[in-house]
Amino acid sequence: MAVIKRLPDTEFELMRIIWKHDPPITTAQIIQELGEGNNRKPQTVLTMLVRLIEKGFLSSERVGKERNYTPKVTESDYMSVETGEFIFRYRGNSVGSLVKTMYDGKDLTENDINEIKKWIKEKGG
Repeated sequence: MAVIKRLPDTEFELMRIIWKHDPPITTAQIIQELGEGNNRKPQTVLTMLVRLIEKGFLSSERVGKERNYTPKVTESDYMSVETGEFIFRYRGNSVGSLVKTMYDGKDLTENDINEIKKWIKEKGG
């Protein structure tokens, strides 16, 4: 897959379930994982899975009466794109501005700050 595009929240929710399991995962497992509080009909879930296949996020294979899904995009690759788009859109493509906003809002813990320092050291800064 050449370009990874941002997913709507509902499709992202399905991908998070799929990434959490060892592939392949069945339709029944996905629906079960969504839980009883899920108000989506099975056909709606199937439609979203077809969209994810069309977008290149999943491959699918029929095994007996069940369909198995395997991710073609890793969670790490997707989150890298998602984070980059967020920083570009909301913080002017500045990681520093993002961290400052989080720190000024007191959203960073001491552990978060230590992780950021470690990351900066690893990057040669």
